[in-house]
Amino acid sequence: MEELWRGLAPQVLGALVRRYGHFETCEDAVQEALLVAAQRWPEQGVPDEPRTWLIRVASRRLIDLLRNEESRRHREDAVRTPDVAPEPVSTTDDSLTVLFLCCHPALPAASQIPLTLRAVGGLTTSEIAAALLTPEATIGQRISRAKQKLRGQPFRRPDDYEERLAAVLQVLYLIFNEGYTSTAGDELARADLSREAIRLGRMLHGLLPDDGEAAGLLALMLLTDARRSARTAADGALVALDEQDRSRWDHAAIREGTELITRAMRTTALGPYQLQAAIAALHSEAKTARDTDWRQILALYNLLEPLLDGPVVRLNRAVATAMVHGPEAGIRLLDTLATDERALRGHRFHAVRAHLLELRGDHREAADTYLSAAKLTTNTPEQRYLRNRAARLRER
Repeated sequence: MEELWRGLAPQVLGALVRRYGHFETCEDAVQEALLVAAQRWPEQGVPDEPRTWLIRVASRRLIDLLRNEESRRHREDAVRTPDVAPEPVSTTDDSLTVLFLCCHPALPAASQIPLTLRAVGGLTTSEIAAALLTPEATIGQRISRAKQKLRGQPFRRPDDYEERLAAVLQVLYLIFNEGYTSTAGDELARADLSREAIRLGRMLHGLLPDDGEAAGLLALMLLTDARRSARTAADGALVALDEQDRSRWDHAAIREGTELITRAMRTTALGPYQLQAAIAALHSEAKTARDTDWRQILALYNLLEPLLDGPVVRLNRAVATAMVHGPEAGIRLLDTLATDERALRGHRFHAVRAHLLELRGDHREAADTYLSAAKLTTNTPEQRYLRNRAARLRER
């Protein structure tokens, strides 16, 4: 049911904004309609037309909100909004239009991305803050200001996609990542988010079939999501990439992703999503972990790092460096991030360092570092995995 809501939310928001305007108030009305659905549907069952049901409930709540807002402003005339019509609602899927509206060039990039993650991805403020390595209070302020700035903007797809495309791609990537490994909770992943990001990625690629980065992002998501069923054991425990049963990978998704990235790299200018997809394809092509072509992966990371600002690529490059040149070389590269606040805000810096220390044979220090990483993650399966690694090393 949560997956159903996830896919319907941007469609319902788009229907309301197209009909009434008032983006900020429409977004509030959609969230309230989803809360009503969460209360009623488990007991009463899902309606035959859930999208239509949500649009009507959200429309009624929107009209109430608009009238209340008008009353607060002490205007003489009541807001003139039509009653909710009982006729069937349009079947148009406005998800991409909402996506491009949230990435409006009138908004700074720092506001575009959190707003879209909220409106299209349905992420909470804390999840967005964790994804962007930014304090939660700052994210909340940016979302609020962005909603206000979109007042009066026409609801239509832009004539020029180029100025908004980079933000759209980044938002889809972040939605997918939150689905692939949740910021917090008892489940490793949220498949509903990953699937919604892939659905929107397919729509975007269909809209811009000749754009290499749109194809690269879709390929990256398909190739990464193909491993999902092998990432957890029967008890929900995390299974590392080098320990996964590769027969459980989705090989149809791997073929589709590989074909997409191969075609894009042959016919378009190279970009960061294509490079990341090419790395994912190399992992997918290896029949076993030992067969992984780490030299080619390292070469791709060397090309990728100048194109992406942030510590994540260097963390991954440190692992690839260790696999090619030995753990000492990887640790030296990792140490260049030791004063980067963005890298230290999450657990991944410590997890990568622990892994490289383990490869070097420093089991005691590696165990301590695994425990440091475990304290910094709020995802329960990740915590257990990191603590188990530490426990195994302490037994040696």
